[in-house]
Amino acid sequence: MPTLHYFLFALIGLMAGVLSGMFGIGGGLIMVPAMGFMGIDFKTATGTSLAAQLLPFSILGVVQYYKNGDVIIPGALILVCGLFVGAFFGAKLTIGLPDIVVKRAFGAFCLIIAAKYLLAK
Repeated sequence: MPTLHYFLFALIGLMAGVLSGMFGIGGGLIMVPAMGFMGIDFKTATGTSLAAQLLPFSILGVVQYYKNGDVIIPGALILVCGLFVGAFFGAKLTIGLPDIVVKRAFGAFCLIIAAKYLLAK
């Protein structure tokens, strides 16, 4: 791997961390597309993003929101269960799909979410 990639991975991680703390996003919306711009295929970028999230990287952001009363602990625990099972099935499904199908599905998902927030009152 070129030395520049190590720097880019660090920069992507930093950007994802800041945006995760601000908006609760990171892996799919920031890291995966950014790695795509580095020339890494979509499935490898997704796998690398998931690997980066194995450790509790967002704990410092969670503490700040918790101090402000902005965390629903039971809801978060239920989300963890869904994430645990969903990540398994999502990965199994994605691995079997052509790369272009995954990219287009991701793009459509992003457009739907963007429309929801851009058209919000």
